Amino acid sequence: MHPGLVLLSARLLDVVTGELLPQTALAVSGGRISALDDDQRIRALAGPATKVIDLRGAVVTPGLVDGHIHPLMGAELTHGLDLSGCTTLDEVRQALAREAGSLAPGAWLHGWGLDPNVFGDRPVASATIGPVLDGVPAVLLLFDAHSMIASPRALELAGIDGPRRFEQYAEIVCDETGRPTGLLLEDAACELVERAAPPIAPAERRARLASALREVAASGLTGGHAMDANGESLSLYAELDEADELPLRLRIAPWLQPGADSRAVADLIAQQGRGGRLWEVAGVKLFMDGTIDNGTAWLERPDCHGESTHAFWPDPSSFTKIIDELHRAGVPTATHAIGDAAVRHVLDAVEAATSAEYRGVRHRIEHIETVPDDTLRRFAELGVIASMQPTHCCDFTRADHTDNWSRRLGEERAGHAWRCRDLWDSGATVVLGSDWPIAPYPPLTVMAGARHRRPTRDLTQPPHNPGQALTALEALQGMTLNPARAAGLEHESGRLAIGHRADLTVFSQNPLATPATDLAGLPVLLTVVDGRTTHRDAGL
Repeated sequence: MHPGLVLLSARLLDVVTGELLPQTALAVSGGRISALDDDQRIRALAGPATKVIDLRGAVVTPGLVDGHIHPLMGAELTHGLDLSGCTTLDEVRQALAREAGSLAPGAWLHGWGLDPNVFGDRPVASATIGPVLDGVPAVLLLFDAHSMIASPRALELAGIDGPRRFEQYAEIVCDETGRPTGLLLEDAACELVERAAPPIAPAERRARLASALREVAASGLTGGHAMDANGESLSLYAELDEADELPLRLRIAPWLQPGADSRAVADLIAQQGRGGRLWEVAGVKLFMDGTIDNGTAWLERPDCHGESTHAFWPDPSSFTKIIDELHRAGVPTATHAIGDAAVRHVLDAVEAATSAEYRGVRHRIEHIETVPDDTLRRFAELGVIASMQPTHCCDFTRADHTDNWSRRLGEERAGHAWRCRDLWDSGATVVLGSDWPIAPYPPLTVMAGARHRRPTRDLTQPPHNPGQALTALEALQGMTLNPARAAGLEHESGRLAIGHRADLTVFSQNPLATPATDLAGLPVLLTVVDGRTTHRDAGL
């Protein structure tokens, strides 16, 4: 049987050693790498229907995988007003005024990517933005996607006129008179306003997702660990997969929120393994805390405002019991834990679950923004995956610690920001991701940030904690080998080896030899998923 795809005149990169393989070509059959050899021998395998691509010396790596991504959320949110480039309140107001002026009467304004640093010492509230949104129903999602500002008209349409009680740690922020300020913290509060907005038509939602995923594939991504199954995402993935329009492989962990009962846990266990050719439900996503920027993380000592003192779960022991139940069912977990107390509790819960009976289930902690020294070694000891997002550090904090995140934590804890280097050296498996749409998805930007730790918009700025940088090879392993290990798929993914999945990314030059500050601009010439081309540069 002839291969379906042949790549010739290639430089094949071994991501274990960082060296080029002696072979110069590869063949793909049935979605797997079927041969590695020289050009002449591989070309001889081709048949009439084989797609033959001459790479003319381009560099092939295993397909890049984003370790933490929200595809449907990204597709929907990034169709609103992008506020991520605004660095001052005046810029925010001007952008909102332009957008509001283009809307039909009564139409909702959706903004995203709002950086709380633009507020400085002023309250994060709709009144601070000023009258630009008077009469306009608007929701402005802050960059962390754990909080939003709703305009007075949006609050009115949602029927929100005061505080409410939630099962999870969420809040409608109110002033001293009990009147909502417009700031909503965490998903349960934000959903109240989101439900009042006009829904997206199913056809439009599908079109947005398909378009966004094509752009994601063009960035070199061949897969993603999707950290939610919200809305209609699973049915949309299935629909695209069946139509041969799903351009990357997705490993999906649906959410389990605080307050969920035993039936909800059983339903998630029953969902495991559901999927198609390129997508699969494989895990559960939980939340131990919120975010440092909005005061909802769980810290061992309060932040400078006296906030971030509570777990997301009103009773953290119930989280421990659920981790044990999922572990015994063989279900891997991925827990959002940003603050030091949250990370410690998740490690304790995993240790309790694995002490009695270990089934090889690989649990993860997502984000890990600040941790003390004594937690580092426990990741490797317990086999817990450290899932990190370097661009969160690069783009939302500052080397001089004058940003909102650092000021809240103080010098000691801000000095422990995103300890990628320390976790790697302690023996942990470090997986890199974007958390798109919280930060941009291009994987080269993520890998670059792990190396230079500078603001993406201005690489002349000093790095934040440069001692925590990864090497070029480590950053590449963080998006190839290590995602495979996190998924328990290292025997069939993450390397250029015969029998491994034919998920491939092709660059014009060797990413390991490209300076960190130039890496984001390295051209991606070809993306291959399951042996099928999902992106091809016009010049190739």
